[in-house]
Amino acid sequence: MADMEPDETVDSRDSACPGPLMDLVGRIKKSDPGTVLELLTSDEGSKKDVPDWLENTRHDLLEIEDQNGHWAIYVKVN
Repeated sequence: MADMEPDETVDSRDSACPGPLMDLVGRIKKSDPGTVLELLTSDEGSKKDVPDWLENTRHDLLEIEDQNGHWAIYVKVN
């Protein structure tokens, strides 16, 4: 994200589903409200799984960026 730097990065590029989501959930549980997390994932399913999970939680999806072979998913902890 050009206008916002993440507070923490969760690098799950070598994990298969549901690994990236589980890594993100674990980090969210340890993070303070207002923290911006960047999830790096090479699992294409994460582009659907993470937003679906966030819809059922109080956390915000900020952006999903294609980064040439993997994705960066930005989440704000609420």
